[in-house]
Amino acid sequence: MRSFCFSMLLALLSGYTFSQAYPSRPIRFVVPFPASGPTDVITRAIGQKLSEVVGQPVVIDNRPGAGGAIGSEAVARSTPDGYTILMGTTSTHSIGPTLNPKTPYEVERDFAPVIVIASQPNLIAVNATLPVKSLAELIDLAKKSKLAYASPGVGTTPHLTAENLFRITAKLDITPVHFKGAGPAVMAAVTGEPPLGAYAISGPLPHIKSGKLRALAVSSTKRVAALPDVPTFAEAGFPGMEDYTWIGVFLPAGTPAPIVQRLNDAIN
Repeated sequence: MRSFCFSMLLALLSGYTFSQAYPSRPIRFVVPFPASGPTDVITRAIGQKLSEVVGQPVVIDNRPGAGGAIGSEAVARSTPDGYTILMGTTSTHSIGPTLNPKTPYEVERDFAPVIVIASQPNLIAVNATLPVKSLAELIDLAKKSKLAYASPGVGTTPHLTAENLFRITAKLDITPVHFKGAGPAVMAAVTGEPPLGAYAISGPLPHIKSGKLRALAVSSTKRVAALPDVPTFAEAGFPGMEDYTWIGVFLPAGTPAPIVQRLNDAIN
């Protein structure tokens, strides 16, 4: 019994000492999507401030593919020492694993959650040259013309938002064109190939502000401050369509609890 208690004490002291020294070298912050997408933009902003707080470089590592599963698996399989962290999303830690039983990790088994960073609604946006100014006009055009839309990836919340709108609610056959993240999917709509897309709001926002893209509706219950003239889905005639994309920080399972808490405190 004494031997067991002594071992437990050593383990606790070891974790405490480790947390006091952490971090003592650069942290790798994995983004499971391409650069310039909403997850990447937010991660870089968080990473810069995190570096200032902990006094160590935070290196952003983009590992896109498979709806975020490639980068997420890389973190899940990394050493649980707090030096490899992940910016996970609804797609990587909720929808993706639910839709795909072959996802190469189990969320509850393979990750230690650190903190939720943000949530944002999704939207439908079109190239400014497309002759539609509302969801109703887009639906009418889709009934007459063969259209496709850009998606950040299979199983992402914007993909499901679009499928719910087009295929289930409006009963239209609009083909999704899946990209390896929001960055390339947004640029596809900007160049008109295809001329519309579904996104979390922060991805296309600069292009909406510049006039290259036109937002038709957002998936929140209320209009968003950044786009006060853009109606909600309910206001646009499609009630009951409310969804959000969240992002949050994860560590590999088995990371010592003091390290998880240290990161939570630092990010807060």
